[in-house]
Amino acid sequence: MTAATVDELLTRERRDDRTALVDATGREFDHHWLCTTAWQSGNFLRHSGVRKDVTVGIVGGGPLAVLAFFGTTLLEGTTRFEPPTDLADEDDFRALVAPVPDLESGLYDLPRGAQRVGYGAKPDEPDIHHFDAGVWTENPAFPPLDVDPATAMLTDGERTVTHAAALEAAAGVIDEYGLEAGDRVVVRDSLADPRVVVAGILAPLLAAGVIVLGGDEEGTATERGEYAVSSESGAVPESNRIDPDGVSRS
Repeated sequence: MTAATVDELLTRERRDDRTALVDATGREFDHHWLCTTAWQSGNFLRHSGVRKDVTVGIVGGGPLAVLAFFGTTLLEGTTRFEPPTDLADEDDFRALVAPVPDLESGLYDLPRGAQRVGYGAKPDEPDIHHFDAGVWTENPAFPPLDVDPATAMLTDGERTVTHAAALEAAAGVIDEYGLEAGDRVVVRDSLADPRVVVAGILAPLLAAGVIVLGGDEEGTATERGEYAVSSESGAVPESNRIDPDGVSRS
């Protein structure tokens, strides 16, 4: 499949019962769930002011963090995974999606007007929007999109990656490593690096493969797929390693 923007990977036509994502516990989610819940996530995050030309910070690498990324992307926002704690001077920063305990601890200093969106346990503080509960009540459909491929999608605070660049790099990963439909790609590195997002999230989705989130504890890791995305040479149980350093940054 070819795609110019990430929303093209989440279309109605791609909803079926093939496995699209596996979490750290081994629980499987199909393409129907992934597409529909990504739309619901976008509809929910819209209430928190997420839109084009704003940045959303996302903490964590589980299914809800990935859904928040897709929801932000559908709204043409820019995602920064694992942002720094001091964000007070980031004027374009509109929302932080993080585990509820992280938000309630006061760890993050956000700019005025930025929204806190928590996942996991129900928050005690009324100004923290509960992602889990809110997403499931949203409309499981999304308005038609016409996203410019030059729209910013990912940032690490230094470089910004557009839809077009990310998908071109994902296609490069598929070609270089021979990813095929059904292949499982295990994310064993931090999503804070946009190249890990490209190789571990976008490439398998583009190839109709399977995104596998989270590895086992160091020293007890077991094989969970055909490929691992990791910067640690020789430290993965999968037979093929995709090195983020080899993924295009442009």
